Amino acid sequence: MTNRLVFAMLLGAGMCLGADPVLDRVTAHAERLGTISRQIWETPELGFHEQKSSALLRDELKAGGFTIQDAVAGMPTAFTATYGSGKPVIAILGEFDALPGLSQKDVPHIEPVVAGGPGHGCGHNLLGSASALAAIAVKEEMQARGLKGTIRYYGTPFEEGGGGKIYMFHAGLFRDVDVVLAWHPGNTNRVDLQSDLAINGSKFKFYGVASHAAAAPEKGRSALDGALLMLHAIEMLREHVPQETRMHYIITNGGAASNVVPAFAEVTLMARHPDAGTLDGIWDRILKCAQAGALGTETRVEIEQGTNYANILPNDALSALVGRNLKKAGGYEYTVEERQFAAEIAKSLGSPKGLIGPEKVIVDESEGAGAYSTDVGDLSWNLPTVQFNAATYAPGTPAHSWQASAQAGTSIGRKGMVVAARTLALSAMELIESPNAVDAAKTSFEKRRAGRKWVTRIAPDAKAPLDAKH
Repeated sequence: MTNRLVFAMLLGAGMCLGADPVLDRVTAHAERLGTISRQIWETPELGFHEQKSSALLRDELKAGGFTIQDAVAGMPTAFTATYGSGKPVIAILGEFDALPGLSQKDVPHIEPVVAGGPGHGCGHNLLGSASALAAIAVKEEMQARGLKGTIRYYGTPFEEGGGGKIYMFHAGLFRDVDVVLAWHPGNTNRVDLQSDLAINGSKFKFYGVASHAAAAPEKGRSALDGALLMLHAIEMLREHVPQETRMHYIITNGGAASNVVPAFAEVTLMARHPDAGTLDGIWDRILKCAQAGALGTETRVEIEQGTNYANILPNDALSALVGRNLKKAGGYEYTVEERQFAAEIAKSLGSPKGLIGPEKVIVDESEGAGAYSTDVGDLSWNLPTVQFNAATYAPGTPAHSWQASAQAGTSIGRKGMVVAARTLALSAMELIESPNAVDAAKTSFEKRRAGRKWVTRIAPDAKAPLDAKH
């Protein structure tokens, strides 16, 4: 039996062959890319260190006839893979970084592979692989039909806080792109007009004067006191910011010994809001809290810029286009074994009721803001961009959980991955074949942006923090 037929049987009802030539091409390569997704899952790597993961995808695309630009924008694991020439230029985004502390076997109960190790709790092993699968299928269809245009895969490192896409944008790697297609693992097959939360984060490093805490406290200046005073001011600030604001922090260094006045203390803090411009103003007030902490304790504070992502700017035309193609791609059904696995996952989550399964497709025109943040948002303020979800997790599964890590390595995750690849491939082909669709996406982009500008605190000449701690 051929690999194509084996994988077609695995997909189950709702994914019949022959509906569109590019879908047949997705199916032809799905098993191999599914295997790659599993390999990435088995060797999870943190942001800016995704050497094996990046190489697996890069080498697969190179073997598929794409021209590779490696180690772009000063990031060893960032790359682009391009096929074709001329307009339109359609970008498909791929990610492959794992999360710290979410190591997990592919079982429906907590069982780390390595205690405290990284794991794919956001399903990026599936994300990068599905996007590569779609790009390969589109390339083959373009080649077979002699179609003009460019399909380009972007291997973007460290989405989980590192902002790889922003550094790639600053490096001019999106300069000629017409439309950006993106997806993300989720617990439903869904496209809508929702945005997300803009986020800004920094490390606040306080420097004081060490002294004996009992014999000579008057000679000391506590860096920890400076940090605590800053955080007290943050708590007072909560009452006076828009209610959608989120501010969360940890003290990453509070001193070495209780009988020594701390000469150094460090706080990592993040703030979020649905609007990047509003968040920018809130952040200015947070900086004043830090300055107040230093002033009131006669210490000094240094601020190290960290994560800075804009909220996603929805695109009406692209959401409608992807919605049509998500319906055409279809959902999938569980096997008996998968249904049992999903049921065990549901038990671990408190057995939520009334949730939508992976056989359904949701196309929703509602707006609002989700509770997540991503550097896809920064691209969306500069280029027509769309992002949708495919059901790689059982209904109700939250991302960044051991349950998500477990399923990212299973056939449930790989079936959702194929839904995503089918949707991406159909959408890319429609854009390549229809100049009107590209024009509509650009019109929707300009209408939504309406004269507003992209806000970022990451300077155009900034270097990616390759030594960032996770």
